[in-house]
Amino acid sequence: MGICDGRTVIITGAGGGLGRAYALAFGAEGANVVVNDIRRDAAEAVCAEIRAAGGSALASDDDITQIATAQRIVDAAVAAYGEVHVLINNAGICRDRMFVSLTESDWDEVMRVHLRGHFCLANLLARRWRDAAKAGRTVDARIINTSSGAGLQGSVGQSNYAAAKAGIAALTLVQAAELGRYGITANALAPAARTGMTEDVFADMMKAPEGGFDYYDPANVAPLVVWLGSAESAPVNGRMFEAAGGMVSVADGWRTGPKADKGGRWQPAEVGAAVAGLLAQAQPPQAVYGS
Repeated sequence: MGICDGRTVIITGAGGGLGRAYALAFGAEGANVVVNDIRRDAAEAVCAEIRAAGGSALASDDDITQIATAQRIVDAAVAAYGEVHVLINNAGICRDRMFVSLTESDWDEVMRVHLRGHFCLANLLARRWRDAAKAGRTVDARIINTSSGAGLQGSVGQSNYAAAKAGIAALTLVQAAELGRYGITANALAPAARTGMTEDVFADMMKAPEGGFDYYDPANVAPLVVWLGSAESAPVNGRMFEAAGGMVSVADGWRTGPKADKGGRWQPAEVGAAVAGLLAQAQPPQAVYGS
């Protein structure tokens, strides 16, 4: 028996890296796993691993950034397993350059894969789950989004990626607020692991050791994601988790800090002293991600 027995999960970008680790872990915990990746052979290979371990899996290479093709993923999952209970938005890309060197294409492609990719499947499934709830059926659904330390703290050379990941964090908060009434929770995570996107940027730091605990193994993040996809996580909604190695933490985002209230309109010449006082009371900013 696993904590996800009978639940069906769609995982995007699951042909390798974190997505593959999630897929294998969900399969081991009894879930039906829809492995989506633009590389069909990679998706099929992960499905073969899940089946070889006694699990159930379905491969998909449909485009997650278009509603019509995203609908095919949902339709295939429903046809095979009857319902979808969990969506893991994991797929992503990097087009890293310093901000002044970014091209329009660099910006648009990252936004398309990360933000549109997080929108299409979630929008389709949220409509499905909402309609089921309104029809009187019990819904126990999960949306799990993928942000990043870059989205929480900024990252030099990754303004497009960081902006997209920050957008995903905000999207998660809105989804949680709007969808909770229907039995749908939305949470996000900022994982640190060795993947196709990090192996070039952080290759030396994330290199697997010859012995001992492999801190950046993607499999270290998977238990948190599987738990978030389970029925046990129902009370948890609108949270951002950071995970790396054996560490799990809850990120505490933007909150109103020290205040200066004059009780009336400020004069421009007064603002500087007020801001200096506020900054003296405020927490210092965190280090830029990756620096």
